[in-house]
Amino acid sequence: MRRTCVLVVLAALCLHVPGQAQTTPRAALPAITVDREALLGDLRALSADEMQGRKMGTAGGERARAYLAARFRDAGLLTAGNRSGYVFPFTAPDGRPGANVVGRIAGTRQPGAFIVVSAHYDHVGVKNGQIYNGADDNASGAAALVAIAQYFRAHPPQHSLLFAAFDGEEDGLLGSSAFVRAPPVDPESIAININIDMIGREDRNRLFVVGTRRQPFLAPYIAAVAERAPVRLLTGHEGAPAGGDDWTRDSDHYAFLTAGIPALYFGVEDERQLHRPTDDYDTITYPFYVSAVETITDAIREIDLHLDDFAGKRNRS
Repeated sequence: MRRTCVLVVLAALCLHVPGQAQTTPRAALPAITVDREALLGDLRALSADEMQGRKMGTAGGERARAYLAARFRDAGLLTAGNRSGYVFPFTAPDGRPGANVVGRIAGTRQPGAFIVVSAHYDHVGVKNGQIYNGADDNASGAAALVAIAQYFRAHPPQHSLLFAAFDGEEDGLLGSSAFVRAPPVDPESIAININIDMIGREDRNRLFVVGTRRQPFLAPYIAAVAERAPVRLLTGHEGAPAGGDDWTRDSDHYAFLTAGIPALYFGVEDERQLHRPTDDYDTITYPFYVSAVETITDAIREIDLHLDDFAGKRNRS
């Protein structure tokens, strides 16, 4: 999925300067908490052996998809587009079937503007008789979608949220590319993508967000979140000018960037269990994982509160 490791600690002074983006003062926002037991229960279920590594086009992938659709229903999400359900099938270029799971929360003030919150639910399946459960990669992100949706159902956003669990990321961003080609809403109504991939295993309390160098108009909002985050929210992994590795193309956010839609990517650095059969639920860093989900939820809240400041911007690089 990714490599390692140039990082910059965010300077999180959130004072308003004329001509710069205005952010929300720390004292004005209550701390976010998510349902820890439900979150961990979803992570455990999605990374169980019965899901058989959730590879696209397999029975295990279908079971994971059905599980997520049921949990989207439990969370009270609306369907998107003209669908009566949450599943959006697609066909890969090689003819294999895949399907995304998409649900919606309507905004209270501007329901016609959308923030897409995404994570891929597929993994690499079974190899040589061993199940690759992919607890961190990326059952952690898929389970986070449900927890974040539950939060915003209880605390309705100003703008609409689309929750998208993508299939086929491991095979070349297939699900997100299909979504961007034919989204269930007007493409011009999608203001930004928040993508989550690998947030479950980290022993230094560090969560990375990628995208502020190429999209500097987003930096003040991330800095505001970093000031109050329960994790160390760091930027970097965007290559030049600082050098080092670049995660810009490494997950589903890249499909949005190539379509000109702003995107931010939240994740941890690669670790020794990446794409190995030991990436299991039992080795997740549970306190960090819960705090990471709460931090990402806060970032979505911050962006929702200030979306009108940058809605309509498109990436040109």
